[in-house]
Amino acid sequence: MIAIVTDSTSDLSPELIKRHHITSVPLYVLFGGEMHRDGIDIQLGQLFKGVKEGQKIPSTSQPSPAEFAAVYTEALGAADEVLSLHISGLLSGTAGSARLAAQDFGGKVTVLDTNTTSMALGMMAIRAAEMAGAGKSMAEIVAELEKVKAKGYVVFTVETLDFLRRNGRIGGAQALLGGLLNIKPILAVKGGRVESSGRERGQKKATANLVGQARDYIAKFGPSRFAFMMTPGGDANVAELRSGLAGADYEDVGTFDFGAVVGTHLGPGSYGIVMEPLNP
Repeated sequence: MIAIVTDSTSDLSPELIKRHHITSVPLYVLFGGEMHRDGIDIQLGQLFKGVKEGQKIPSTSQPSPAEFAAVYTEALGAADEVLSLHISGLLSGTAGSARLAAQDFGGKVTVLDTNTTSMALGMMAIRAAEMAGAGKSMAEIVAELEKVKAKGYVVFTVETLDFLRRNGRIGGAQALLGGLLNIKPILAVKGGRVESSGRERGQKKATANLVGQARDYIAKFGPSRFAFMMTPGGDANVAELRSGLAGADYEDVGTFDFGAVVGTHLGPGSYGIVMEPLNP
């Protein structure tokens, strides 16, 4: 039996974690002078409110090797092996922390840096859990995930540039000009980093851009699996994405909230699509 472990940046809902018997290890969010467990102790809406009131953009830190070791020890009480899937090492030190812990388990723990985050990581964890449940070996599961890793894609946009400015991703002048011109940046996870994928003027064009990229993805990789992501206030925009993808050949995993680690950089009203091929 293979146990599946991931981290809270996967943005998996409690229901999915329970259904697929996945263990999620929380990262930490430093906010308001206190350390909070991502997805447990604080909600994204509270962070947005605090930032708007003048508090600093939260910083994050990975779980310690000792925390991972405790999780692995418990998992190996019922399983023969552990597969531990984590956020890109270019975005967080989480995978490195997991690898340090794994060294003490005699090869029973395999750690995979997925080179991505959010529900792209979450869907890989679900795929791994399904394969483990079907009796696949560690080598078979990792080989499949490496294929998904090479083809998975995350693309999103933001409603306001203010939060990108506050965390230093863009300058104040750029944010001011972008706000005046109603410019919406298109961002994507590429090569393990969050990078620019273009920009559009206005929300409708930004949404059309995301829909176009999603349809192009299906044309390239065939039947796909999509998860729709948002921060608070993004509901209507996600509805527009689904409307634009009517008739497209994809499996809809559902709508999920960006967690604090990613969401606080985006601000309210942000939204996007996580994509992976059904058959990589």
